[in-house]
Amino acid sequence: MTKQLNEKQIAAITYLATPKRGGFTYEQIADHVGVDVRTLHRWRRNDTFNKELKRVIVSNTVDRLPEVMEAIPDIIIRDGNAAMLRTFLQAHGLLADKVEVESKTDASGIDIEAIRERLKQR
Repeated sequence: MTKQLNEKQIAAITYLATPKRGGFTYEQIADHVGVDVRTLHRWRRNDTFNKELKRVIVSNTVDRLPEVMEAIPDIIIRDGNAAMLRTFLQAHGLLADKVEVESKTDASGIDIEAIRERLKQR
């Protein structure tokens, strides 16, 4: 837990970190925690609050990660989801880092830069 957050913020994070906010609206969460809903919305714009919320969400869901990883190949095959395939391959260390290659020739093999230099000299 982060030192900078108070008990009410931690209580709000507990509600917000549950799937679908535990069925509560922001107004209901603010009421349960004992703050105005505007305060809750202000907290949601706070980096420290959001980092702790993310930490709690990850902590709450890490046990489901094996199920998610198991389901991904079926989704990729069924939907043809290229973005999910890329993420899956990255997670398994099977996708090489992107390497930029700059070609100095066009499709016909002509060196464009050399031609530009010759034209400048004239």
